Amino acid sequence: MLDSMFHGLFDTDMTSIISVSDFLLCIGCSLLIGLILAFGYMYRSRYTKSFIVTLALLPSVVCVVIMMVNGNVGAGVAVAGAFSLVRFRSVPGTAKEITMLFLAMGAGLIAGMGYLTFALLFTLIMCVLSVLYNRLDFGTRKNAAIYKTMNITIPEDLDYTGVFDDLLAEYTTSCELVRVKTTNMGSLFRLTYNMTLRDASREKEMIDKLRCRNGNLEITVSKQETTVAEL
Repeated sequence: MLDSMFHGLFDTDMTSIISVSDFLLCIGCSLLIGLILAFGYMYRSRYTKSFIVTLALLPSVVCVVIMMVNGNVGAGVAVAGAFSLVRFRSVPGTAKEITMLFLAMGAGLIAGMGYLTFALLFTLIMCVLSVLYNRLDFGTRKNAAIYKTMNITIPEDLDYTGVFDDLLAEYTTSCELVRVKTTNMGSLFRLTYNMTLRDASREKEMIDKLRCRNGNLEITVSKQETTVAEL
């Protein structure tokens, strides 16, 4: 009686039926995998509660879908199409978040095919590597301090074309004027430069010389923003 409750309406004699115990075992393993991935991602990473909960539950969702496909090629194609339509409705994720989502889906897929030991082994290896790379700060740009964005405010009667070229050539290896904006009802110009400093320790010296040339108006120097172009 209990087994018949879990039979599908469209099952035939050629259809292999998943037992309740196997189903629960795969779900339990997938939930464990999700927790491992969630704790691995939380190590030395900025995260939100919604993303961690998603990461913990995603392997079990994928596992159930793969078990229900159960070798049916047509259903497999339909599932692939459905997953291609799934997207986050929030801001785009970072490369690390996308990678962890793929890991969760991959581990859930392996578990759904019944290879529970392989799924756990895969998850543990990936989490250990993730924690190790975070611990070693793998991929950190050591010379990030030399990449700067500078905003210089100048009076409207000062021709900004080439007015700072000699100073910028002295203190930077590369410099590009990326934006010109009028401000204060057109009485001032604000120039935005992306630059690479020759020596980060001489930044104040450069600013002092620029102040003498722009009439001691506002100058701001900030870290060059690269998250827009980041995958």
